[in-house]
Amino acid sequence: MSDEDDSLGGRVRRYARVGAAVGGLAARLGAERYLGVKVDRGQHASELKRALGGLKGPLMKVAQIMSTIPDALPKEYVQELSQLQANAPAMGWAFVQRRMMSELGPAWRSRFERFDKEAIAAASLGQVHQAVAKGDERLLAVKLQYPDMASAVEADLKQLRLIFSIYRRYDAAIDTSHVHAEIADRLREELDYALEARHMRLYAHMLRDEAGVHVPELIPALSTSRLLTMTWLDGRSLAQVEDEPQEIRNRIAMNLFRAWYVPFYEYGVIHGDPHLGNYAARPDQSINLLDFGCIRIFPARFVRGVIDLYHAIARDDRDLAVHAYETWGFKGLSAEMIETLNLWASFLYAPLLEDRPRRIQELEQTGLYGREVAETVHQKLREHGGVTPPREFVFMDRAAIGLGGVFLRLKAEINWHRLFHDLIDRFDEAALAERQAAALAVAGLPAAP
Repeated sequence: MSDEDDSLGGRVRRYARVGAAVGGLAARLGAERYLGVKVDRGQHASELKRALGGLKGPLMKVAQIMSTIPDALPKEYVQELSQLQANAPAMGWAFVQRRMMSELGPAWRSRFERFDKEAIAAASLGQVHQAVAKGDERLLAVKLQYPDMASAVEADLKQLRLIFSIYRRYDAAIDTSHVHAEIADRLREELDYALEARHMRLYAHMLRDEAGVHVPELIPALSTSRLLTMTWLDGRSLAQVEDEPQEIRNRIAMNLFRAWYVPFYEYGVIHGDPHLGNYAARPDQSINLLDFGCIRIFPARFVRGVIDLYHAIARDDRDLAVHAYETWGFKGLSAEMIETLNLWASFLYAPLLEDRPRRIQELEQTGLYGREVAETVHQKLREHGGVTPPREFVFMDRAAIGLGGVFLRLKAEINWHRLFHDLIDRFDEAALAERQAAALAVAGLPAAP
């Protein structure tokens, strides 16, 4: 990307392209709903993906998030947006020099033995360079945030609200007001690299006894609120191990399961952005966690609700299921709505209920984890007047689907039931709350609400 693209004119052009894409989505869905105009959703979704695909910034991130939240958008758009990768071209050396100078001062270069001019990776909100600090032989990853991301986030969230408002009029099965609020908060948090640094410390603490999971070490002296420096962790992307022997893929998947679920069931913390690019596999099949921007911390009672719902599905205990939903914040659920939500819960918990090795998903052929079940649930929700998912539920649901999609890509065949029960059989709500408070204190984070 040229310096011109980072100028005011470049940003105006960016929003013109985004505005046209989003406006087109709104207009066509509106025409289909109110005027009876037949819209080729597949073609339009493809056009939208092309319009967004070359962009940096939060709207790219939003598109990726939306592709993994069930029922937030029509399936044609999910299929296209799920292909988006945050791989827009990196910004040039002039930008890097300006950003490094603004974060570490005019003599920033003297603090590094080596600093590669070419970015090793470019993502939606920033890019990563390899470097070596003076007096330290370790290879480092230096993540630089793109300019003016705070204003870009707010502008893109307005665009997202427009999409939601149009889709809400088109289809009232899911009230997306809490979805928007939750995405907005998580995106704003992702801009705060000082917060991400604390999240990194939190994960290092929570996973300190997990030999199969590695967390980078923060370099505080070379980090700011818009610059994050950490040790470099070597490994292959998970996409590169999809053709490895079954045993290797299974071991990677088991380590990934532990990396994600130990923090949740032991500390009430989830990694809310579980896509392939945030992990890497080592030769010994252990995995590296590479990004800590989208982290959600839950009160202990929420974790209890997840376990209660599992037992409710396993025992066909309707009262316990209702208690779990109410614990999460669902309100005024009718008998029909409870039955519909249980359909979705039965799908999510199915691999955990069977005490045998199996794939994470055995019936659907779409390649999109949960898509067919989600469509059935969506239709029933529409018939019964719609539902408003509580905010806490949004990223938990999204993360479970995203992680399931990774396991699906790996074609892992594991006894998920035993992995799960290793974590929940000794669950104690009070003990989790105590562990969580201690871990948050170690990381310098406020207590959970």
